[in-house]
Amino acid sequence: MEEDDKKKAESGNAENIKEQAEYTPSVQSDFLREKMKQRPVNKKKLLRRTIVTALLAVVFGIVACLTFLILEPVINNWLYPPEEAKEVQFPEETIMEEMNPEDMLTEEEPEEKEPVELELELVDEKIEELLSQVTFGLEEYGAVYDELSALAKSVSRSLVTVTGVTSDVDWFNNIYESEAVASGVIVANNGRAMLVLVNMNNIKNAEKIVVTFCDQTQADAKLVQKDDATGFAILSVSLMAIGEETMDVINIATLGSSNTGNMTGMPVMALGSPAGTSGSVCYGIITSSGTVIDQVDSAYKLIYTDMYGSKNATGVLVDLRGMVIGIIDNSYNGSDRGNLISAYGITELKRTITKMSNNQYRAYLGIHGADVPLEAILESGVPRGAYIKEIEMDSPAMIAGIQSGDVIVQIDDKEIATYSELLNELYNSSPEDIITITLMRQGIDSFQEMTVTVTLSRRT
Repeated sequence: MEEDDKKKAESGNAENIKEQAEYTPSVQSDFLREKMKQRPVNKKKLLRRTIVTALLAVVFGIVACLTFLILEPVINNWLYPPEEAKEVQFPEETIMEEMNPEDMLTEEEPEEKEPVELELELVDEKIEELLSQVTFGLEEYGAVYDELSALAKSVSRSLVTVTGVTSDVDWFNNIYESEAVASGVIVANNGRAMLVLVNMNNIKNAEKIVVTFCDQTQADAKLVQKDDATGFAILSVSLMAIGEETMDVINIATLGSSNTGNMTGMPVMALGSPAGTSGSVCYGIITSSGTVIDQVDSAYKLIYTDMYGSKNATGVLVDLRGMVIGIIDNSYNGSDRGNLISAYGITELKRTITKMSNNQYRAYLGIHGADVPLEAILESGVPRGAYIKEIEMDSPAMIAGIQSGDVIVQIDDKEIATYSELLNELYNSSPEDIITITLMRQGIDSFQEMTVTVTLSRRT
C-alpha cells in the first residue's frame, strides 16, 4: 500500500511539474505595464540658474578684460621694450653782452685812411643806370606775398592746435565740457614722443589735452612740465598715437636766434593763432627788442612788433628763413600797445625749453637782478657783477641773507661779471645743491665783501 501511495504521489508531482513547465504567464496584462512620465520643469529654478550663469559670464569677462589691460603693457614691454627717451638739446648761443670798460680802451689810434677821390659824375650815372634796370610792379609785389605764403605753409607743418577740455556743472546740475584752444609748436622728438611747446595761459586746469596736427589728425597729449613764471609748458604726444601718414607730413620747428644784435626793422611773420583763430597769419616788422621781462631768476627778452592781433594771441614769430625767433605772449602789453603782437625771445627761452623737455627742474635762488651799468662802475665805483634788485619772500636767497642792493661777484670758484653769467651758473645747478656766493654790500664808505652759503631749492 505504501509503495502504491508513493508511486501515485511521484506521478502526481511529475504531472504538476510538467504542467508548470508548459504554462507561461502572460506579460501583456495592463497592471504589469510601466509608463515613463517627464518630471515637471521648475521655471523659477531654471531662470535663477540662467541668471547666475549670465552673471558668472559677465564677471569672467570683466576679470579677463582687467587682466588683459594690466598684463598687456607688461607683456608688450617685455616682448618689445620701448626705446629710452633721448635727452633733448638745443644749440647753445652766445648772449651778446656789454663791453668791459678795459676792452673799450685802445693802445693805438687807428690810422686815418687817405680820402679817395672819386668822379662823382660817373658814380651818379652808374646809380641811375642800376635804378633804371629795377622794376617793381604789381606782379613783383604779388610774387613777394606768394613767397611769404609758401613760407607760412611750410612753417605751419610744425604747428599744432592744443585743445584743453574741462568738465563743469551748470545751474541745473548738468555736466558739460568746455574747451580752450591755443597754438603750439613741435620742438623735438625724443624717440618716444613728439614734444610740443605751448602757452598754457589760455589752457588752465585742463582735464584732458588734445593735439591737432596740420593734417587735422588728433592725438591725446600729456603734460611733461610747466614753467609757472612764463606760463609755457611742454606736452608729449606718443609716437605710437601718431600715424605714419601724419609723421610724413609734420616737421620739427627750427629754433633760430633772438640775439642777432639790433633786430628793429626786421621783417617777421606771426603764425599759429595771432588773430585769435587757428591758422591765421600776420606780416610785419619788429619795432623793439630791448625790453627785458622782470621775472625771478631769469632775463627774458621781449620782442615788440607792429602787427595787430588778438589779446589772447598764441603762436610763434618766424623770420624770413622760416626759423622761430619768438613765442607769442601779449600779456605784457601796456595800455598804449593795445593788441599789437609781442613775443618772448627764443634765445633766452631755449634753456627753459631744454629743462622742461627733459623733465628736469630748475634750481631756484629767488632773485631779480640786472647788470651793473657802465656809468655806475666808472663814476660811483660800484663793483662789476650781478646787481640784486629784489629778493623773493622765503626764497633761498632771503634765507641765506642776501639783500637788495648787493652785487654778486662770485659763485663758488666762478667769477660773475654780468647777470647772465649768474643765471648760467643757476642753470647748470640742480635743486638741493649747496653753493657759496661772494657778494659786495654797500657800507658807510665803500663796498664790503661778504660770503654766504645758499641751499638751492626746486623751481616749478
